[in-house]
Amino acid sequence: MAVKIKLKRLGKIRSPHYRIIVADSRTRRDGRAIEEIGLYHPVQNPSRIEVNSERAQYWLSVGAQPTEPVLAILKLTGDWQAHKGLPAPAPLLQPEPKADKRALFESLSVDGDEAKGEAITQKAKKSDKKADEASDAASTESTEA
Repeated sequence: MAVKIKLKRLGKIRSPHYRIIVADSRTRRDGRAIEEIGLYHPVQNPSRIEVNSERAQYWLSVGAQPTEPVLAILKLTGDWQAHKGLPAPAPLLQPEPKADKRALFESLSVDGDEAKGEAITQKAKKSDKKADEASDAASTESTEA
């Protein structure tokens, strides 16, 4: 029996979360598992990864093969490097919170320059357009003659 370490999908349509499971390779994706060894929540910011390192090491040592997504997760947590005898990876860094764009915009605006909510250039009225066209036509006729 070939044993795989794979992801079991849970959650709603657009908010997936996964459990890292050990299962027979012939079972379907969300089918019966031998053991659950971790969690993966990619939608959270930062994504939540929890792996029971002791159980992951055990299953890797008895020959369970991780799928590609699980292998990437195990490399992030350092379990794969521990299994292979490689040096541990750098610790995961928490991303800095993003600055509020509105506050940044307001801090950059000049005190005397108030936003009016209008376009910068004024729209030309139809009568102005006709007058401009007439003057352009008269100037082209005078240059031709």
